[in-house]
Amino acid sequence: MTAAAGDPLAPLGLALAAVPPERRRRLRSFQPAGTASLRGEEGAPLLDLASNDYLGLACHPTLQNAAATAIAREGVGAGASRLVCGGRAVHSELEQALAHWLGRERVLLFPSGFQANLAAVAALADRHSLVLADRLIHHSLLVGVRACGARLQRFAHNDLADLERRLQRARRAAPQQRLLVLSESLFSMEGSSPDAAALAALCQRHGATLLLDEAHALGLLGPGGRGLGHGLEAISLISGTFGKAFGSGGAFLAGGAAVGEWLLQHSGPFRYTTALAPPLAAAALAALRLLEQEPERGQALLERAECWRQALSAAGWPRPPGIGPILPLLVGDDRRALALQEQLERSGLLSIAIRPPTVPTGTARLRLVLRHDLPAGSLERLLEALSTADPGADPSTAGARQP
Repeated sequence: MTAAAGDPLAPLGLALAAVPPERRRRLRSFQPAGTASLRGEEGAPLLDLASNDYLGLACHPTLQNAAATAIAREGVGAGASRLVCGGRAVHSELEQALAHWLGRERVLLFPSGFQANLAAVAALADRHSLVLADRLIHHSLLVGVRACGARLQRFAHNDLADLERRLQRARRAAPQQRLLVLSESLFSMEGSSPDAAALAALCQRHGATLLLDEAHALGLLGPGGRGLGHGLEAISLISGTFGKAFGSGGAFLAGGAAVGEWLLQHSGPFRYTTALAPPLAAAALAALRLLEQEPERGQALLERAECWRQALSAAGWPRPPGIGPILPLLVGDDRRALALQEQLERSGLLSIAIRPPTVPTGTARLRLVLRHDLPAGSLERLLEALSTADPGADPSTAGARQP
């Protein structure tokens, strides 16, 4: 039998066999088990230090009631693309409310953040463009660059001096070339943030378009939780999601009228997909109203995160960077990160070991995530669970994701 006549999927099997045990992923099922807790397959409740439900809204009665009302009124799914017959009044209401909240002219909804980022990059770049992306940018944005055919350069994480050197070189080499810069306002595995105002000003000076992914910042950072890009007109598009601080699902892009109309007319990811499920849109709108009424939720979480950073540093761990609710504990080795995850789970705490390729080789970590509704004593429980672990990771190994 020739190779061509053999199993066409055999190469996949060989590649899977080469994945070491410490790099393998597995699916697990969890069920809500009370305030800020999940129940795993083993049955014991685990304090949730892993999810992105930063403000504890996913099970909030206001969001649940909004989603239930939408289901009773409009059903579960939208049934079609917004451009066919999938548009509902709640979609337009949510878009208009977000545009007002963010101070942007136009908002369009998408079923997922991954899809929104694909659409955003394709709208702002093409095969003649140069994209300059933070080295730790989210995978969805990199997929968008590949899909549109643009040339890619990576600049050092949050290093605006490196970005400026690259922008200067690009302008000298091709003065009329379209330049697109990609960054995030809160990096989901690092917990770090750029100087958004300086980043926007730098892009404006060099005539570069700026796309800022605010997925993890909205509801927490910036004035009233509106993100670090709020009020910065030099940002051409903001990408945001409802699956994190908003406690729902779906995503959106927010920008000026022209780019919004361009997305409506030309975006395949918007045109050829079923519209965001009405219950999710209704829940996201309810979450937005709560954020407007209770902006102190996000601020209280940031203050708590600072206390946790200080306590972890005092316990001998490298101080987690940033000011948000994402606190990575660098441990370096993949096996060590998995062992620490298991150690915490035995103490009733859920925090996931993040390993390559999600983070650079040698920088495996536990990703601790704070929630607004964590009960009193959570920090003490964590410190006790970590007390027998060696915090001896070398933080200098972080910061340069592999290409």
